[in-house]
Amino acid sequence: MVKRGFALVDVIIGVMILGVGLAAVVSLSGRSIASAQQGETLAIAAALADEQLNLVLARGPDDYSRRYPVEGVCDEPFESYRFRIDFSGGRSVAEPYDVRVTISWGPAGATSDGEDDPRSLTVRTLMAVRDLGIEAEIDPDRRPLSPVQRGGF
Repeated sequence: MVKRGFALVDVIIGVMILGVGLAAVVSLSGRSIASAQQGETLAIAAALADEQLNLVLARGPDDYSRRYPVEGVCDEPFESYRFRIDFSGGRSVAEPYDVRVTISWGPAGATSDGEDDPRSLTVRTLMAVRDLGIEAEIDPDRRPLSPVQRGGF
């Protein structure tokens, strides 16, 4: 009779351990699905930022903001993403443009101020002046005035 009691206790403990293990597996699978969705969102945002930078590069950064939109909603099927392009520099042939593209996403009407918002991705690069003018050097020195920090997160 005592052995039957121990067998019942063993079965109960085994079921409890199995239940805890299954709960842990279900919790981890939920986290992995959320991480995969976040990774997909970031990959889409990176591709959209790359697209905007390629448009600026192809059309030239010199007067891009006067001829093309620098802020707006991305094309279908990415209407939940918004873009903003900021330019600085480029005042001379030796000074490159500092181009910053910010892709943001989230609920409609949400605003993103850039790098501190977890729902945005900002990519920054330097682009050479394209419109050299008549009196410009044929091959000017295009090195930046200060060293460029790469990959400094």
